[in-house]
Amino acid sequence: MSRLDWIILVVTLLTIIAYGLYKSRTSRNLEGYFLSNRSMPWGLVLLSIMGTQASAITFLSAPGQAYTDGMRFVQYYFGLPLAMIVICIFFVPIYCKLKVYTAYEYLENRFDGKTRTLTSFLFLLQRGLSTGISVFAPSIILSSLFDWNIYYTNIFMGGLLIIYTMSGGAKAVAYTQQLQLIIIFAGMFLAGYMVVNMLPANVSFTDALEVSGKMGKLNVITTGFENGKFNWSDQYNLLSGLVGGFFLALSYFGTDQSQVGRYLTAKSLRESRLGLLMNGLVKVPMQFAILLIGALVFTFYQFNKAPIFFNEVQVKKLEQSIYKDSFAIVQQEYNRLAAEKQQLVVAFATASDDNNKQLEEQSLSSLQQLQQQSDGLRGKVKSWLNKKEVGGDGNDTNYIFLRFVVDHLPAGLVGLLIAIIFLASWGSIAAAINSLSSSTMVDFHKRFSKKKESGEDQYKLSKWYTLAWGIFCIVVAMFTYNIGNSLIEAVNVLGSLFYGVILGVFLVAFFMKNIRNGHVVFWGAILAELLVLSVFILTKAGIFKMGFLWLNPIGAFGVIFFSLLLNKLIVQKESPAV
Repeated sequence: MSRLDWIILVVTLLTIIAYGLYKSRTSRNLEGYFLSNRSMPWGLVLLSIMGTQASAITFLSAPGQAYTDGMRFVQYYFGLPLAMIVICIFFVPIYCKLKVYTAYEYLENRFDGKTRTLTSFLFLLQRGLSTGISVFAPSIILSSLFDWNIYYTNIFMGGLLIIYTMSGGAKAVAYTQQLQLIIIFAGMFLAGYMVVNMLPANVSFTDALEVSGKMGKLNVITTGFENGKFNWSDQYNLLSGLVGGFFLALSYFGTDQSQVGRYLTAKSLRESRLGLLMNGLVKVPMQFAILLIGALVFTFYQFNKAPIFFNEVQVKKLEQSIYKDSFAIVQQEYNRLAAEKQQLVVAFATASDDNNKQLEEQSLSSLQQLQQQSDGLRGKVKSWLNKKEVGGDGNDTNYIFLRFVVDHLPAGLVGLLIAIIFLASWGSIAAAINSLSSSTMVDFHKRFSKKKESGEDQYKLSKWYTLAWGIFCIVVAMFTYNIGNSLIEAVNVLGSLFYGVILGVFLVAFFMKNIRNGHVVFWGAILAELLVLSVFILTKAGIFKMGFLWLNPIGAFGVIFFSLLLNKLIVQKESPAV
């Protein structure tokens, strides 16, 4: 990076830290540290919700996801607006009425302590692991830019995040997320503008979209049906997004403390609802725009030579391995194909502008064939990297957008976009660690500790729990390097293993008033979790075919089914014989 990039990066980050510390002054008790004294207006609630969800993974991995798989990932969010409505009607009023610190307090009032403990534990497990993956995302940046050891980078990045989170609590998180999102949206708009601006002079924005669309990257809506049959293993389609995405969003925003804790900071029920509903309106267009940048980057690389592999660190490993000669031959062939693609894509764009359908179809057919050959060569490189002899990582999805930024954007904008990824990381991870600390403190420590503690003591202890969870997330990040997925997909797969079951417990609590026995719901949740894990393991083994989004309704309906069954058995057992 240039000196200007460094200046912009450092000034932006220091401004955010200073602003957060300035706004972090609050009462030194649990109400102040975790819930900002329930004083936030709906606008800040909205930005805090969005900032918590939009992590560095969103801005780092999503464009790469669109580059490799097209924009169909946006369907994952189609169930979110409906979920916001349901949460506003049924979930939020109960939380606000009971004045809870965490969502799981309600479950003890409704059922018993062990059901609350189990549900809170499942949240802590999945959110702690997911946050560890999120810590890894900004570490990728430093490791790639400076060729640093990724493990030391995780410690450095995680250490900064721990200090940042411990210092402020929920109020600092909310106010810094407000400023962060303003900078983030401005930077992403500039990135999208620059991608189009750097295309050849005779290629317009509509031309770029047409190229991207013809190459299969604007596949926003996919039905999931193949040869007249629905493909249940297809990860992203209209049905899985509407149904599976609805249940995932319902659980994430309705029962995950990292989100519940954001709208519990609102000063009234109305403010909480407004923040959630506005998030439902904004999130899908926002994610569409981020994915569109990835599709445009793909178009850019049709006119310009793309790297055969976007992670330079891994390329160096290959160049020093037993495959170095083979790699040199493949690289040469890849460069030849890239030169031919550049000529064909210009011919395609010209034919499209001239409405020359015959030449347009010929150019497109040849371009698609060359793209398939290029993808095949990339596949060879990935397979070599995954060999034991090389010991590399054959997945470069998380590096595509970062490599484009560093290689092609002008000085100043590079620093801003790197800062954006840091800001998104800090905002979402700070909120997550804050929620982990609050659930540990409220759902476990306060319940099981026999020692009487003042508000000041609990405030200090909460900071120690924040530190402990920060260290845990760094440890998880250490094992994330060869995760094998795009980070954004890995986080959502992990969440789907637990979110459905957690949601199912709350659905039983809200809507099945005839079930009052905590033993029933506790064992119903255990059985449902075992069912979800079994389906996932069988799917990974190739025995069963199921996209991960379907794990959410399976978990939710599993809890309902097992709870109804166990409740019926208990009622029959307790009924006197005739």
